Amino acid sequence: MGRGKFKGKPTGHRHFSTPEELLAGTSARPRTFKKQEAEVEEEEEESEEEVEEVEEEPEKRKGTQGLIEIENPNLAKQKNVKAKDVDMGKTTELSRREREEIEKQKAHERYMKLQEQGKTEQARKDLDRLALIRQQRADAAKKREEEKAVRDQKKVESRK
Repeated sequence: MGRGKFKGKPTGHRHFSTPEELLAGTSARPRTFKKQEAEVEEEEEESEEEVEEVEEEPEKRKGTQGLIEIENPNLAKQKNVKAKDVDMGKTTELSRREREEIEKQKAHERYMKLQEQGKTEQARKDLDRLALIRQQRADAAKKREEEKAVRDQKKVESRK
């Protein structure tokens, strides 16, 4: 059966064991891995015992660090804030660009509201232009009606 443009690798696809398989011991991983894992755990236990002994000794500092203790005032210290300690009620200040963008949107909304009410200069011009066009259309419709009436009368007279 065709596999498409790309062939798979001869090593096959990866298979990941589920946590249930790991607990049941039915995973497909090699048996030697369990032995290696046990050796690593033993080494970790030994290293933990050594770490406990090392912690009792004072820290060795390189160079003059042990002699002079100065805090760098320019050094930015990282503040690690945990999620439970975060104050959600605290509002963050907006940047200048964000503030200007919000002001611009509010000004545009105010202008559009005034535009709908017909209070702006542009709205007045538009309404005047619209009234003029309506008047012209009404005059043109009236003129067409008169011409149609005249044509109808001529037809009626010509038939007699």
